Amino acid sequence: MSAEIRLSDALDRVKPSATIAVTTKANELKREGHDVIGLGAGEPDFDTPDNIKEAAIKAIRDGKTKYTPADGMPELKEAICAKFSRENGLTYKPGQIHIAPGGKPVIYNAFLATLNPGDEVIIPAPYWVSYPDMVLLASGEPVAVQCGPDVNYKLTPEALEAAITPKTKWLLLNSPSNPTGAAYTKAELRALADVLLRHPHVWILTDDMYEHLVYDGFEYWTIAQVEPGLYDRTLTVNGVSKAYAMTGWRIGYAGGPEKLIGAMRKVISQTTSNPCSISQWASVEALNGPQDFLPERRAVYQQRRDMVVEGLNDTPGLTCPTPEGAFYVYPSCAGVIGKTSPSGKVIENDEVFAAELLEQEKVAVVFGAAFGLAPAFRVSYATSTEALQEALKRIHRFCSNLS
Repeated sequence: MSAEIRLSDALDRVKPSATIAVTTKANELKREGHDVIGLGAGEPDFDTPDNIKEAAIKAIRDGKTKYTPADGMPELKEAICAKFSRENGLTYKPGQIHIAPGGKPVIYNAFLATLNPGDEVIIPAPYWVSYPDMVLLASGEPVAVQCGPDVNYKLTPEALEAAITPKTKWLLLNSPSNPTGAAYTKAELRALADVLLRHPHVWILTDDMYEHLVYDGFEYWTIAQVEPGLYDRTLTVNGVSKAYAMTGWRIGYAGGPEKLIGAMRKVISQTTSNPCSISQWASVEALNGPQDFLPERRAVYQQRRDMVVEGLNDTPGLTCPTPEGAFYVYPSCAGVIGKTSPSGKVIENDEVFAAELLEQEKVAVVFGAAFGLAPAFRVSYATSTEALQEALKRIHRFCSNLS
């Protein structure tokens, strides 16, 4: 008989991804024949543009299927440098660029390269479910700062100042936000930058993955662009997943100080090594090629956002702010906590709410506690208008039938 393997103590510190779990459950129910509407996945329903696909096909035909440098090939690094200059006013050299198989590995590589036991990472809540667990896996300590609807789900300068300690290593900013869609204005970033200038030991990681998905004429800024004095201690993270509908291609990237990028290169050289060569060539085309489809898709997302916000606010017990970007809304379900569903189940918290909504109406959403702020839930509107309309009817019916 073989001995049972003893799992890592670090693994005991983390939880499985709640967003992936919800999507998996919804897909299982669909396979069983249920009419499930999945609003849990953070994935565009648009297809990857044809010119990007063709660039990948050409790369395959040209035999560009070998290893590349561990943290990305020169051609893609040049395209990323051009993107940062063109769109963000940030100047980076190829040696300051890190490319990995998705945005998540970029962030994790940064944490692995820099965190020691006891180091703290400030994370505004609600947050993307993976942030705290990546910090924990990298031996750091996540410090969640509650940013509720009263402050539009955004970190205030006062809250940031109060959270900083001598152990603070990083501040993690995500704008527009997953899960709330909240985005920081230039003035709001300026106010946070003023605090950070007083604390030179704090580094900044800014996750800009939803940069191109902003609405109502919102002007996008990233913090190193707003305050050049923070450039030397900021890691600006982005990727092709959301704007270019390339989630499965798995390409994330970042620009930052050469010493940090060198440390991250050391990490990736001993873990995943290079991202897929074909995906890298596709990403060169994504960044260098036509961008005219972006406003068209943005307009569709904005129409969906407006419809979803209106529908949720018309539902008993729910209140839903209008976010500036991304393709999520984060409605509060405080008005239904304590009520009872037709099955007899008491809605004790947002996790029970989401479970009963899936059980009773076959609508899959992610409960707010997974994002660090409850009672609420996240709705992804990156799906068809027809599916969203039907989902809103079901949500309304479910809440109306609570007693």
